[in-house]
Amino acid sequence: MRRTLVIAAVLIMVASVSSTAQEDSLTVEKMIFCTGIEDRLPVGESTQFFETAERIYCYTRINGAADTLDVTHVWYYGDEEKARVDLTIKSASWRTWSSKKMLPAWAGAWRVDILGPDEKVLLSREFVYKPVDE
Repeated sequence: MRRTLVIAAVLIMVASVSSTAQEDSLTVEKMIFCTGIEDRLPVGESTQFFETAERIYCYTRINGAADTLDVTHVWYYGDEEKARVDLTIKSASWRTWSSKKMLPAWAGAWRVDILGPDEKVLLSREFVYKPVDE
C-alpha cells in the first residue's frame, strides 16, 4: 500500500513539473490585429480600425507547446471583458486566431490578452476602433 502511495505521489509531481515546464516555455511569436484571414495569414493589419470594419481578428503564432494545450484570447473594451475564446494548440509552432464582431457604439480603446493554460498573461496588445469621421 505504501509503495502504491509513493508511486502515485511521484507521478503527480512529474505531471505537475512537466505541465509547468511546458507552460513556462510557451511564447507568442506574433500577435497581429487585422480585418481578415486569407490562406491562414492576416490581411489588413493595423492597430487602428474604422467602424466600417465589422469584424476584427487577433492572429497569433504560439511557440513552445510540447503537447496539445489551450490558450485563451480575452477581448476587452476598456476594462470590460467582451469575449473569451479558448483555442487549442496542437504543435510546437501553431497559428491560430479569434475574432470579434464590432459595433459602432464600441469606439475606443480595445485590448486582447493571450492567456496560457495556467491563466497567466503571455502577451497583451491594444488597438483602437474609431468612427469614420475622425
